[in-house]
Amino acid sequence: MLSIKAFNQFYGGSHTLWDVDLEVPAGALMCLMGRNGMGKTTLLKCIMGLLAPTSGSITFEETDLLKCRAEERARIGIGYVPQGREIFSHLTVEENLSVGLGVRKNGAKTIPSRIFDLFPVLKQMMKRRGGDLSGGQQQQLAIGRALVLEPKLLILDEPTEGIQPNIVHEIGDIVLRLNKEEGLAVLLVEQKLPFARRVASEFCILSNGRRVAAGAIGELTDEVVHAHLSV
Repeated sequence: MLSIKAFNQFYGGSHTLWDVDLEVPAGALMCLMGRNGMGKTTLLKCIMGLLAPTSGSITFEETDLLKCRAEERARIGIGYVPQGREIFSHLTVEENLSVGLGVRKNGAKTIPSRIFDLFPVLKQMMKRRGGDLSGGQQQQLAIGRALVLEPKLLILDEPTEGIQPNIVHEIGDIVLRLNKEEGLAVLLVEQKLPFARRVASEFCILSNGRRVAAGAIGELTDEVVHAHLSV
């Protein structure tokens, strides 16, 4: 579904991504891992067209993403929840969710009911401003906003960061439900090992912008963690 090959990126004078290869098959739940500053968020931003590549390719269902403007990537089926959520704090929950309606292919003008099946708290807070929600509620809102697009691939950057444990567990349940029941492919950046091991089917580790390990989640052994993730 998503294929990244020989991908390089420079930020200023720094070579941030080095010949990165990454495959996210249809229906996979891929966890992108690595210590802080290793290129994970940079790679996601390149996928979404927010940073320009130097060389290499990114394709999504045979579409060359490097030829697509950033705003077109949502229309072809990629939902993105950035690190820090980036909801519109002065807009209501309803208005935040409605933002994605304009890029839906079927022209629907109402928020899909399944958003409220997944996140009942959002239904209760439709008229409340996004900035007045707790961190966990804002994360649910950010994920719900991405799901309004009805994506084929959902990209989550640190979805558990700064979230209380009970909401972390709920988010894990929802990610698994979307993946198993609806076949939604997921690419997430995650630092919490228990969460990654619980939800992911596959992993890929970046170190200093290079892919250093990858495989089925069962292959994420303590030795691999010690070599590439321990601080």
